[in-house]
Amino acid sequence: MTVSTLSPSYPYRQPADHVNNGFFGQDILSVRQFDREKLAYIFAVADEMRTLVRRFGSADLLSGKVLANLFYEPSTRTASSFMAAMLRLGGQVIPINEVRYSSVAKGESLPDTVRTLECYADVIVLRHPEVGSAQIAADYASKPVINAGDGIGEHPTQALLDLYTIAQEQERLDGLKVAMVGDLKYGRTVHSLTRLLCLYDTEFYFVSPAILRLPPDMLAEVRTRGHKAVEVEDIHEVIGEVDVLYVTRVQKERFADLTEYERVKDYYIIEPRLMAQAKPTAVLMHPFPRVGEIAYAVDRDPRAAYFRQMENGMFIRMALLAAVLGKA
Repeated sequence: MTVSTLSPSYPYRQPADHVNNGFFGQDILSVRQFDREKLAYIFAVADEMRTLVRRFGSADLLSGKVLANLFYEPSTRTASSFMAAMLRLGGQVIPINEVRYSSVAKGESLPDTVRTLECYADVIVLRHPEVGSAQIAADYASKPVINAGDGIGEHPTQALLDLYTIAQEQERLDGLKVAMVGDLKYGRTVHSLTRLLCLYDTEFYFVSPAILRLPPDMLAEVRTRGHKAVEVEDIHEVIGEVDVLYVTRVQKERFADLTEYERVKDYYIIEPRLMAQAKPTAVLMHPFPRVGEIAYAVDRDPRAAYFRQMENGMFIRMALLAAVLGKA
């Protein structure tokens, strides 16, 4: 596939050499693997995937390739978008979305499950509830492993599609003010996106109740890298200042004490009255699922980008699959 030349005003550029892209045969485990050049490459390929889908629907780029979708946790968007990405590129999918019906229910270890699946597949996508599980899988696998979320650790492909969406919506990545709102303690999407945004000139506003603040080590990392980082509890303090409003749900499944969850689950609710205070050019994003933190009435607001964000996820995952399988 030929990567098109982007206009100078676009927020990312095509690297000079797209053949030796650095992704072929590689695991995708963490956003720490990415720099601005690698992001530029993946985003440019994602642009081509968007064009491919809208013009032709599908292609045979990955014909003969098989993806094993191994999900130990429930998933709608990530699992289905990886499946759609592989199918759109002409490949096939082994879906394992309910591990209780697999040999895992018999006590099979993650290394053995991964080594079994690579006998049948060319790439493995893994979601697992434990931090570091993707690295363990990659240590034992000889085929590429893509991390689709490891507990409260990272969710690199979500962060890539989030950053790509920001670039699409704002037509730039430098000089933005970004508010992260909601569950910043357990939110792996927040953690991964924050690390990617640290590659650019970004001002951060971390908006959360006290018990869900960003982990101190991550806050220190952001500031050490030279970024302005402000912690606030009242969203009204920042709503009119930011260019990107990234909202997350409070994750019930991460709470040991459900009384604490009940206390903070509706702490922030984005409604039309609140959005009226935001910039006309602001972008509202959410990794979904939502459980009440964004009112349905806001969906009609053109600044609400979360369904466009979901579609972008398929294009990014198409680009990643093509890249790691040497077909980008």
